[in-house]
Amino acid sequence: MTRVARLTPALFTHGETVLAQLLTFAHPADGVLSHYFREHRNLGHGDRGFIAEAVFAVLRRRRSLEARCGAEITPRRLLLAALVQQGRNLRELEPVLRDGEAAWLGQVKGFDDAGLSPAQRLDLPDWLYERLAAQFGAEETVALARALNQPAPLDLRVNELKTNRPAVLERLAADGIAAREGSLSPLAIRLAEKPALARHPLFLEGAFEVQDEGSQLLGLLLAPRRGEMVADFCAGAGGKTLLLGALMRNTGRLYAFDVSEKRLANLKPRLARSGLSNVHPVRIEHERDAKVKRLAGKLDRVLVDAPCSGLGTLRRNPDLKWRQTPAAVAELNDKQASILAAAATLVRPGGRLVYATCSLLAEENDQVVDAFLAAHPDFELLPVGRELERLGWPDSAPRLQLLPHRQGTDGFYAALLERRKG
Repeated sequence: MTRVARLTPALFTHGETVLAQLLTFAHPADGVLSHYFREHRNLGHGDRGFIAEAVFAVLRRRRSLEARCGAEITPRRLLLAALVQQGRNLRELEPVLRDGEAAWLGQVKGFDDAGLSPAQRLDLPDWLYERLAAQFGAEETVALARALNQPAPLDLRVNELKTNRPAVLERLAADGIAAREGSLSPLAIRLAEKPALARHPLFLEGAFEVQDEGSQLLGLLLAPRRGEMVADFCAGAGGKTLLLGALMRNTGRLYAFDVSEKRLANLKPRLARSGLSNVHPVRIEHERDAKVKRLAGKLDRVLVDAPCSGLGTLRRNPDLKWRQTPAAVAELNDKQASILAAAATLVRPGGRLVYATCSLLAEENDQVVDAFLAAHPDFELLPVGRELERLGWPDSAPRLQLLPHRQGTDGFYAALLERRKG
């Protein structure tokens, strides 16, 4: 945890105020934090780091912390309990404590969680624990939940249009930034800590982008080639789009489709840094937009990074497990099926499509793909393990399932589909 020189009442109040806003779950946590920090520009880098880590710790461990707090559950008590759980001693907390809170924190520290349900101990909502346990088994769900409750590391993707991984590692080391090669993606670098990189010369030059190593594998699985016509069907802010363009060596034509003008606008400065000129951002109204239909049967490869629950990213977005609901997941299923069917119309005979999510749930992953294959006999499933052998992939799994406790990445899913010829 980020240590501040001295925990002051003013700094604690900032954390308490932000946490109260976050616990309404009205908006994504990262957006709430960003807005708060813009309104309080006097907070230094260390203070911001402390606040962010403290409130995210509460979001991660909300259920077990509420149990420790007892009958009186307030943002203040949750924050104090989280700080104790993270190793802060009473001497460090003394400047912010009120009468009686030192004794209460002693009880928090000695709390016995034996009486809690598995979902409470693992800090998951009941419905999510039940689905994960049914899918992965109770024992692996424990390992998975514990990994999801840890902060995610910071991964970079090297832009090989500008440089290479050894050169970036050498420069980072010279700047005192500890880093190592990623273990799955040949483009990945994993940092030991989380330094501010927005003004680093290599970032400004487009030598790297911040991108989880698991996310990189999705583009590498699609494996677009020079000169092809390719689409990133749900491009968002374009992290995977940039990877696809680089894999195409800045040749061919790469469409970046998205329904959000704002997200596509955020892609533009990233494109400028990357050096790519083969990317064509296109805003569409929906997946059946005429701009999509005119490309029917013409594309070599299509990536569908479908809108999903995001439950594979809980290390980064712990609020999602409290904001998502079974009803919301069911609504997403309809959207995922519709988007996959629409994107598939773009693929030429012999062309390929990758359906991917950052969800852990089978109903957003295997079940969507299985239903699509049943309705579209002109597509077949290709084993992802066979396609990733070139990266040293360790097994021949038919579909890709990345999990933080297994591979150390966010929880990604992907299936590789090919349109039959003739």
